[in-house]
Amino acid sequence: MDEVKQLVADIKNGKLKPIYFLMGEEPYYIDKISDFIEDNMLSEEEKGFNQMVLYGRDVTIEDIVSNAKRYPMMAERQVVIVKEAQDLSRTIEKLASYAENPQPTTVLVINYKYKKIDKRKALYKSLKKDNVVFESKKLYENQVAEWIRRTLSPKGYTIAPKAAQMLVEFLGTDLSKINNELEKLQLIIKKDTQITPELIEENIGISKDYNNFELRKAIGDRDHLKAYKIVNYFADNPKDNPMVVTVSLLFSFFSQLLHLHGLHDKSPRAVASSLKVNPYFVNEYLTAARNYPMKKVSSVIATLREFDVKSKGVGSNAVPQGDLLKELMVRILN
Repeated sequence: MDEVKQLVADIKNGKLKPIYFLMGEEPYYIDKISDFIEDNMLSEEEKGFNQMVLYGRDVTIEDIVSNAKRYPMMAERQVVIVKEAQDLSRTIEKLASYAENPQPTTVLVINYKYKKIDKRKALYKSLKKDNVVFESKKLYENQVAEWIRRTLSPKGYTIAPKAAQMLVEFLGTDLSKINNELEKLQLIIKKDTQITPELIEENIGISKDYNNFELRKAIGDRDHLKAYKIVNYFADNPKDNPMVVTVSLLFSFFSQLLHLHGLHDKSPRAVASSLKVNPYFVNEYLTAARNYPMKKVSSVIATLREFDVKSKGVGSNAVPQGDLLKELMVRILN
């Protein structure tokens, strides 16, 4: 995020580069940077003659170069934006000769989503000389809650740790989806308001009581009644609560517990740092570690591997996933 802020600040201050090659697995920042250039590089009067948007599936590298070499009309520069440029992955290296000697009055923006160019080849080496090569890396799940907090803070909002965790669990690491939901919330709640689990439940439709986050906590606390209530809810709503997701999250949780048991320093700060979890949730992990000795944790991990296979239809004899999930809870909690 800091790299994006610096890049945008440079553009605002007129520190422009001839090529912005935006690549990587996470499309959110690629779109943000490209949209900023599209909206702000030229005035509205200049855009008509000097801004062009191309799509990778419709053009060749030769078409892009031809457009980039044009001179601007009644303006200092022109902007050429190529969206979905990953569709040109087989021929993208042909851009190297233009990158070696780009048109100084053109700003060329390449949106190369979900992929990266080979850093050993000529194109990357040419781009690195005096252009911008931005790699948008996908965030790990444990980084997304902090990203949500940092995204909301400049806009005057805060978010409860549990509410952030609910969004991550429901929407995964797709920053565009998460941002869309956050923008909807900002339309209906006032600034200087904390986004709570209740607001998430009321406006996005994620249950604050019946979700994988609460199931994980109930299992860690060995709260049999709560865990079985949640599992029964999942069994009744399988489309919204696929077993494969639940098993994956529980596997991650117990793997972290196994790591926790191996730590010499179990102070809250050390645990948060080592497990890469929000300090707010450290006590949950410490409680779970007390309730599940290392031998039991290892046994649960083996059980989760077994049920992961079964949830994918291997060796389960068409047993409903709700029944499999109930059996899994019995195996974990007893």
